[in-house]
Amino acid sequence: MPRSAAHRLVPPMPGGRDGLGRLGRLGWFGPLAVAAFGGFLRFDRLDMPHAFVFDELYYAKDAYSLITYGVERQFADGAEETILRGGRDVFRACAQPEDCAAYVAHPPLGKWLIGAGEWLFGLTPFGWRFAAALAGTLSVLVLARVARRMTRSTLLGCLAGLLLALDGLHLVLSRSALLDVFLTFWVLAGFACLVADRDAARARLAEWHRTSAPEGPGLPLGPRLGPRLWRLAAGLCLGAATATKWTGVLFVVAFAVMAFAWDRGARRAAGLRRPGRQAARLDLPLVLAWLCAVPATAYVASFAGWLASAGGYGRNWDRASQNGWAYFVVDSLRSLIDYQSQVLGFHQGLSAHHDYQSDPWGWPLLLRPVLFYYRSSPGACGARSCSQAILGTGTPVVWYAGLLALLAMVVWHLTTRDWRAGTVVLGYAAAWLPWCYFALADHRTTFLFYLLPALPFLILAIVLACGLVLGPPGSSAMRRSTGAALVGAFVLLALADFWWLSPVLTAVPVPYDTWLSRMLLRSWI
Repeated sequence: MPRSAAHRLVPPMPGGRDGLGRLGRLGWFGPLAVAAFGGFLRFDRLDMPHAFVFDELYYAKDAYSLITYGVERQFADGAEETILRGGRDVFRACAQPEDCAAYVAHPPLGKWLIGAGEWLFGLTPFGWRFAAALAGTLSVLVLARVARRMTRSTLLGCLAGLLLALDGLHLVLSRSALLDVFLTFWVLAGFACLVADRDAARARLAEWHRTSAPEGPGLPLGPRLGPRLWRLAAGLCLGAATATKWTGVLFVVAFAVMAFAWDRGARRAAGLRRPGRQAARLDLPLVLAWLCAVPATAYVASFAGWLASAGGYGRNWDRASQNGWAYFVVDSLRSLIDYQSQVLGFHQGLSAHHDYQSDPWGWPLLLRPVLFYYRSSPGACGARSCSQAILGTGTPVVWYAGLLALLAMVVWHLTTRDWRAGTVVLGYAAAWLPWCYFALADHRTTFLFYLLPALPFLILAIVLACGLVLGPPGSSAMRRSTGAALVGAFVLLALADFWWLSPVLTAVPVPYDTWLSRMLLRSWI
């Protein structure tokens, strides 16, 4: 295979293919250092405030119910105050378990993860926020590594992780026991697995072409590319995303289409005849198995506690268990499907007004953040009037630069067909555009933090744009130094913007005037 074609299929990674050279080790050390920094921001004062923040009121309690009973149960009146005082006698007493079953609107996996923190550290604010902080920290590491793989640059990979660490919305959700940071982590992990699979499949094609391909132009038929274990891992991650919030299924569809397009492009780059037909014949079955059937199976498996318990909402355990195992399986699945249809009806009819709701088309501009927590604390900051606040908003420098970068990616993809540009636009669109449709069609109540899964793709767009500004390795010294100065100035602006906002992201007591000065728009108040 000509060297240029092999290079096009599999560009070399920094530090060599084995990744064991000095640059290869730096490819791990740099992202780990950035993740450690992001972890410090997320774990520092994690137990503050000593209160339920926004929807922690629901998820922290449901998580405790899951690790106690395997299903969500109803709580006694005043359970929140009892928990904050250190009490644990918080469940409603019922004559029959099914009488205390709680109807919930989201799948259980994210709440199981929250519950794992409660099992390790107790039913305390630190306990129910621990898993979210860990998922947020790991997201920084995964994004740094996947950006490095996409750009073949350790510097740009670390930049991606740093920007995620410095984003205000990601920080707030990493310090709150809500589901969205888990959804974002699993989507990002699934995407990272698919990018690794893309490299592995192309390396397999390049090796086949070098050692086994027949002579002559227009090669008739390429090889099968093996079991594609990275793609299987991606399916498990996307199943975990869907088992956290239903919107994970949007990425199942988008990434399945993307994976098939990558397979077709790889076979075309290898010079194979009719690459689309070959990809449909040789690659599509595994796309459907690993990226459709596996997520569905993982989703059902997340309800193991519900399936194994008589106390779950709508479970029908007694009726199913008295008619043999075959009927038990069929009736259990039928009950699960009926439960999901009820949840679907709930989401379609969810249009109740909320003070901090916002329309999806305003999310990219951060027009209406969500106030997760606010308390007036006289004297707590040394001033007469003090505020403690957690404002769920992104870092404006990052989000607004990301919008410009996304536009640049659209142009870049249309003019050069660069797969990276198209991929980040697809990822952002999959996270955002369906919510615009839901808001228009169903008038659904929506919030800014629903856009969190789009953030890694927004940052990848920024990093790719920074790569264009820096120029390719063979650029002149003037071009490289000018590009480095521009990128460095942007990073400093993002760091300063995050520092400026940080007191109102983490419930630090500040004078009221300081809090008010951080409200960049009137709609933030």
